[in-house]
Amino acid sequence: MEPVEALERIAFLLERQGAVTYRVQAFRTAAAAAGELSADALRRRAENGSLARLKGLGPKTTRVVEEALAGVRPVYLARLEDEAGGPLVEGERGARLRQALRGDCHLHSDWSDGGSPVETMAATARDLGHSWCVLTDHSPRLTVARGLSAERLRQQLALVAEVNETLAPFRLLTGIECDILDDGGLDQEPELLDQLDVVVASVHSKLRMDRAPMTRRMLAAVGNPLVDVLGHCTGRLLSGRQRPESSFDAGEVFAACAEHRTAVEINCRPERLDPPRRLLREAVDAGCLFAIDTDAHAPGQLDWQIYGCARAEECGVPADRIINTFTERQLTTWTTTGRTPGR
Repeated sequence: MEPVEALERIAFLLERQGAVTYRVQAFRTAAAAAGELSADALRRRAENGSLARLKGLGPKTTRVVEEALAGVRPVYLARLEDEAGGPLVEGERGARLRQALRGDCHLHSDWSDGGSPVETMAATARDLGHSWCVLTDHSPRLTVARGLSAERLRQQLALVAEVNETLAPFRLLTGIECDILDDGGLDQEPELLDQLDVVVASVHSKLRMDRAPMTRRMLAAVGNPLVDVLGHCTGRLLSGRQRPESSFDAGEVFAACAEHRTAVEINCRPERLDPPRRLLREAVDAGCLFAIDTDAHAPGQLDWQIYGCARAEECGVPADRIINTFTERQLTTWTTTGRTPGR
């Protein structure tokens, strides 16, 4: 295994494990630094003892490079593969459905609160077997997440076009995770939202709003023709700074999602797993479409999709109502016209 490959694999596994950012960044920074040198140059540095002086490498990452150059599997990587490299769910739960998925409709890059460049996120999605994914960085009101102004979003659209030239036939689709404002409006220019391939709309503020106004707020959003996916509908957090579910009339909201062909997101982040099973089953009964999305903020988190697949299978979500099973053309046809394959 080459040094850069070993460092990147370690970073991926740490992200998959949900490790804190600084631990991951040490290995991604080291991979970038090592990647700027040829294998021969790295080997000469290892031989003359100057490898540790290379900017971007620390004691742990230097050892990984040295072991990889020596032709042995780095000890740190081997230990991490044992800890975090195995299946994320028990048995075959969700495996068949995961094989049917072609993409991921919700992921973030370092343009907002993600930790990696757009190109890295897209290339990882491709390497995990996807044929497309949707870049959905945050909208401007979420300043804590460096949400994109209209100007920055337009700049990002140009970058997406460049990435697609490099990664074809894989397709990176344009998108946004747009804040649902207090009155149910959307936190971005309508004309700009209309240019995007996919719009995920999510509540990020006033999550403890009373039931009736929260219901009206969500109904306004899912009924907006610019919205394609309702993101993490309850807003709950199961770990860390735990947060209870928002209160809203799920029956009304899911009925509106079914009527307006707005997909309900099955959010795969371990601290979210949103919606809860009881609401997921209610959305199935309401006839909703679904999007099984990682909400990934780092490349390794793109592998979390199996969590959503396992929950979807458990709750009886039909595969033909999951938009991630669509081809790129079918997906963009649906977001443009509302027509799903076979209908």
